Amino acid sequence: MLKAHVVFATITGNNEDLADIVTEGLEDLGAEVKETEISQTDTEELLNADICVVCAYTYDEGHLPEEGLDFFDDLADMDLSNKVFGVAGSGDDFYEDSYNTSVDKFIDQFKKANAIQGSKGVKINLEPDENDIKTLDKMSKELVDKYNNLKK
Repeated sequence: MLKAHVVFATITGNNEDLADIVTEGLEDLGAEVKETEISQTDTEELLNADICVVCAYTYDEGHLPEEGLDFFDDLADMDLSNKVFGVAGSGDDFYEDSYNTSVDKFIDQFKKANAIQGSKGVKINLEPDENDIKTLDKMSKELVDKYNNLKK
């Protein structure tokens, strides 16, 4: 069975909502999903998944979640070859140039770990609305499709 791991970092609850939406989307597509908070997650756990997803906020002017710094640093040292990844984040477009930059930074870290990008990064302003849910469901489908195409 296809296994996925969704990791989130949140202050307001919005990124946990994103993680819940992605988890549900992946489960609807037949995946067995583990969802964890970033400070309670060891990057080694990603080795047990076929699809890895991070949903994280960007703090202040472009900073990563402090509680996720160890996870972020350790991620680049992993070998996630043959793992498909996706990244989403909720932020506030008030911050303009630093809006949701953690999404881009996590994409770069996954690439350093040799993981395969299964969908483009998803950046959501504040709380997810109906259109954002559709976007996240599309992301889930793209991740599963990418994984299935690799297995052919």
